[in-house]
Amino acid sequence: MYKTTISEVHKYVDQEVRIGVWLANKRSSGKIAFLQLRDGTGFIQGVVAKSDVEEEVFQLAKSITQESSLYVTGSVQKDERSPLGYELLVNGLEIIHQATDYPITPKEHGTEFLMDHRHLWLRSKRQHAVMKVRNEIIRATYEFFNNQGFTKVDPPILTGSSPEGGSELFHTKYFEEDAFLSQSGQLHLEAAAMALGKVFSFGPTFRAEKSKTRRHLIEFWMIEPEMAFYEHEDSLKVQEEYVSYVVQSVLENCQIELKTLGRDTSKLENIKAPFPRITYDDAVKLLHEKGFNDIEWGDDFGAPHETAIAESYDKPVFITHYPTALKAFYMQPAPGRPEVVLCADLIAPEGYGEIIGGSERIHDYDLLKQRLDEHNLPMDAYKWYLELRQYGSVPHSGFGLGLERTVAWISGVEHVRETIPFPRLLNRLYP
Repeated sequence: MYKTTISEVHKYVDQEVRIGVWLANKRSSGKIAFLQLRDGTGFIQGVVAKSDVEEEVFQLAKSITQESSLYVTGSVQKDERSPLGYELLVNGLEIIHQATDYPITPKEHGTEFLMDHRHLWLRSKRQHAVMKVRNEIIRATYEFFNNQGFTKVDPPILTGSSPEGGSELFHTKYFEEDAFLSQSGQLHLEAAAMALGKVFSFGPTFRAEKSKTRRHLIEFWMIEPEMAFYEHEDSLKVQEEYVSYVVQSVLENCQIELKTLGRDTSKLENIKAPFPRITYDDAVKLLHEKGFNDIEWGDDFGAPHETAIAESYDKPVFITHYPTALKAFYMQPAPGRPEVVLCADLIAPEGYGEIIGGSERIHDYDLLKQRLDEHNLPMDAYKWYLELRQYGSVPHSGFGLGLERTVAWISGVEHVRETIPFPRLLNRLYP
């Protein structure tokens, strides 16, 4: 007998195995019991036939309760009807713990109830699939940037200043000083890029934004590359190659999960670089053509505007060259057009909105100092950031990808609250 996991049963066809599992669900008749089993690596059906096992084992199969833990032994059989391609002909059951009154039953539950029981909801087949897609995106991210010669850098979470210069900051005391939870690791990554060339970070970021939309979380994770000697166009190329790589990796390695989620994979198969581009100027014209007459040049785009623009394309689309007044202080002005900056937002298809924001950074000392003054930002807090422009300044660019929005888009789930293990929302800090 071999001890294994559900994801590895394909190695043991027609052989007997032992697996530690939980009972996700079951149904039984007088002569046969079907056990839906999970072990964290996947789901498999265990078939217990009364004629093939001792009476004690069959009665145990009929009486075991949802989410009880057990060791199951049996023979691995091919089964084309199963999403996994295999099932287990059970000949032995050993109860580890018998669960009682499991609150999430196979009936419909409201969202708030499920969120209150998020620590248990994660066990469901759908949530398991989303977390597996999330993990594959993370795995492919590290693979892509490591293959491209990037160095992983971990910027601080506690900071004394804000990259965005906005008010959506979580304030805390750092002994006798004021500190903030990081909105982005970008500024520190720029320093790292001046030392290491091409760097990226992957970590939590925090926005004290009182928003309740399906695209917003208070705490979310960002992938933030920063690249020395990369101008705006160079950065766009990295972005589209990276997103393409991640999508194709999920398609290749998460087929069962995408099927569980009911994802239309034909829409993902088309996600390959290059991606279309539209300037902010042309985006405003496009919105007017689509009936959004309320939008004027200089206005920021909301979710309905981004969705309307994305509907014109079957791939993610870059919106470039936003007005300077709409963007952060550190963005490089476009040559000959100081009223717009060398930046881009990448808008995902199917109404999922912006998944990447990026730009070329200002590398001129005097211009950056001027921008800090214009935004009324404290010079003392940004002294070190300015010094990057004093000692061997070079053109450089970077971007940030929001992991949860990307997971939502690729997996096809509607709300980002399902794309992170324990979401932090405006009204939720539990569990």
